[in-house]
Amino acid sequence: MRDWVHGLRVNEPAARSAAKSTWRVPSGRRAAWLVAARSEEIDRTEQAFVAALITGSSSLERVIHLVRTFRDIVSGQKADQLDGWLAAARETRLAGFADGLQRDLPAVRAALSLRWSTSPVEGQINRLKSVKRQMYGRAGFDLLRQRVLGTA
Repeated sequence: MRDWVHGLRVNEPAARSAAKSTWRVPSGRRAAWLVAARSEEIDRTEQAFVAALITGSSSLERVIHLVRTFRDIVSGQKADQLDGWLAAARETRLAGFADGLQRDLPAVRAALSLRWSTSPVEGQINRLKSVKRQMYGRAGFDLLRQRVLGTA
């Protein structure tokens, strides 16, 4: 994705002067989000960009399809579809990502099949770190404990 967008950016001045467009080519991170997004989550200009990506490269079309499928697997907690997705992803540029999931497959399966979440714990850890950062170098553990317990 990054290489393809970079090619667009290199050719952007010529394309901009020819088309007189005010729309800028998105960053690599934004483009990655756009291809994973559902069509109702992005505007028409961004939909046209994604359509151009898909028609521009058959291998990129396959990757985009896999990214969207993975998003559906995660959001729908469809652990039974994970093995097929991993096999298909290993044949594309997503192979490194698929290998990382494979290394931690029991945890990934648990995340997709169990209803439990660590989100509340992560929120508390984030809050604690924020309070700690605010107090950096100013006080010891006793004051940190009072601030954390006082806000709870």
